[in-house]
Amino acid sequence: MKTIHDILSGIGITVPEDKKKDFETAFNENYKTVSEVGKITAARDNYKSQLETAQKALKEFDGVDVADLKGQIIKLTGDLAKQGADYEAKISERDFNDLVSKYAGEFKARDVKAVMPFLDVEKLRQSKNQNEDIKTAFEAVKKDNSYLFEDDSIPRVVSYTSGPDNTTNDIKTKANDALRSFF
Repeated sequence: MKTIHDILSGIGITVPEDKKKDFETAFNENYKTVSEVGKITAARDNYKSQLETAQKALKEFDGVDVADLKGQIIKLTGDLAKQGADYEAKISERDFNDLVSKYAGEFKARDVKAVMPFLDVEKLRQSKNQNEDIKTAFEAVKKDNSYLFEDDSIPRVVSYTSGPDNTTNDIKTKANDALRSFF
């Protein structure tokens, strides 16, 4: 590898011996500055490419109305809140209907739809203790309108019937024979 003195002497420049040390120090300082310039240039090029990328991304937003976007965001947020409230109302309605059906089954209502007009449904929906209030309402309706509920006090007696006996079959056979002879 050639030294700086070899390169300079190759082009006809000689540095006196007493100045060689000073020349090398100055040259090395200059070389450091040149290498730092290279690093700075590389950093500049990197920043330049980042700037171009950002400018391209910003061009995509040209013509976009920010106020319109804010309006759409507010509208969508409102729609989302309304949808959430509707969902909660449906869940509440389902839970209430399930509770009414549960107590209708416990009190052996003949038909839940027939019992509903006797219940104060709006009051029961807004009740803080729906379980107890619905149970109490069913007790009151059963007390006043017992015909809407099955009565457990009446015993259900079911007797068996004997199947067809021989006399029944004989009568049927005779009737069939009579009809055949008639035709």
